[in-house]
Amino acid sequence: MTAPSSTEAAEPAEPESDPAAAPRRRTFGLAAATALVMGNIIGGGIFALPATVAPYGGVSLLAFVVLSVGAVLLALLFGKLARRSPVTGGLYVYPRDAFGPFAGFLSAWSYWTMCWVSIAALAVAVVGYVDVLIPLHGNHTLEGLVALAALWLPAAANFAGTRWVGTVQVVSTVLKFVPLLLVATIGLFFIDTDNFGPFNASGDSVPGALAASAALLLYSFLGVESAAVSAGEVSDPERTVGRASVLGTLGSALVYILGIIAVFGLVPHDKLVDSGAPFADAVNAITGGTWGGTAIALVAVASITGCLNGWILLAAQMPYAAARDGLFPAPFARVGKGGVPGFGVWAVAVLGTLLIALNYTAGPDTTFRVLVLITTFTGCVPYLLSAAAQLYWLAKGTREQVRPAGLVRDLIVAALSFTFSFWLIAGAGYAAVYQGVLFLFAGIPVYVWLRGRGATEEAPA
Repeated sequence: MTAPSSTEAAEPAEPESDPAAAPRRRTFGLAAATALVMGNIIGGGIFALPATVAPYGGVSLLAFVVLSVGAVLLALLFGKLARRSPVTGGLYVYPRDAFGPFAGFLSAWSYWTMCWVSIAALAVAVVGYVDVLIPLHGNHTLEGLVALAALWLPAAANFAGTRWVGTVQVVSTVLKFVPLLLVATIGLFFIDTDNFGPFNASGDSVPGALAASAALLLYSFLGVESAAVSAGEVSDPERTVGRASVLGTLGSALVYILGIIAVFGLVPHDKLVDSGAPFADAVNAITGGTWGGTAIALVAVASITGCLNGWILLAAQMPYAAARDGLFPAPFARVGKGGVPGFGVWAVAVLGTLLIALNYTAGPDTTFRVLVLITTFTGCVPYLLSAAAQLYWLAKGTREQVRPAGLVRDLIVAALSFTFSFWLIAGAGYAAVYQGVLFLFAGIPVYVWLRGRGATEEAPA
């Protein structure tokens, strides 16, 4: 795809001029698109997050409610943007159309970074549940090896082809709902209010604790953009993307909020803070023994591993699409016999390994926290750019482009989405923003090289 010039970027891209919008069979209706959003939002990270945010106390439950509202705002934003650009690409297409190819590249690069950092975080999340099955006795070397095994086994499975990936995804999707629904329904009848602990246990101000816990919890809502990213596969995307995004987000928020309330009420606060497998501890509290926690640990390991299987494929496909547009190195566009971008899988696995090794000296709990916060930063950059793109189109629009009746509403949604994303980045903390900025700026030389080589190749013509 030829990137739009600064003049072309002033007008919305015509779908038929975009290769990503080439005629194709749109297979996702409202129900399928909603399931896609909900399935991608409810991943493996939720199995470790209750313990990660427990040090903040009950304020993290309030953060979950605030985060749910913000996620719905983002869902509404993506629905509006999909009306303008109903093509596959979503968070890459919107900034590109509004501000040009560099903004599109930054958004794609940041989203790709978010994907492989998320993969490293998920691999670390496996460690706590493996420890329930096979005690690791706090040995950081063993814990690191378990995390690396959790990363490389799904990576190897990806080379078997997309059909195998799809089969694993179906099984893991069913498995991950078992402990969540069990705790979120039956667990509510066993809650002990004394287990919740103090409202604000962080020692910081309530607004500060709220922002910090929300920055961690955003990890559980990544995927709200799924329908927008896959708009080219959605039937009637102008209407369906927005509805599916909102419905999927609301459904996920309900499961999440009930589940985390149950975990907080089932596991004493002082024990939850140090828990490596909070859902296993919660089920043990329900059953009064250890067999329930062991069963949940098995389910959680299988679920997170399956989730890794899908995220690795997604992280390989994003640069594959950008490489075909000339905005990622050419090797990422190579596809193996199984239909999987093999170089992208290798890149994700190697980068995830390096990230785990660099952060694992502090132990799995701290490692998971650091990786999740980096994910918050790299995930919020595309959200910020998409909200800015919507504000740009609304500011530039004429009566033919923007309906006066909906102008104020759309401005409020876009402005609040931008503010919400900015607030989450601020809550991620200095260390996460520092590492996230380094990851983001590392892409600039790649862009310069690719654009320079592209201009050199076009000059003779």
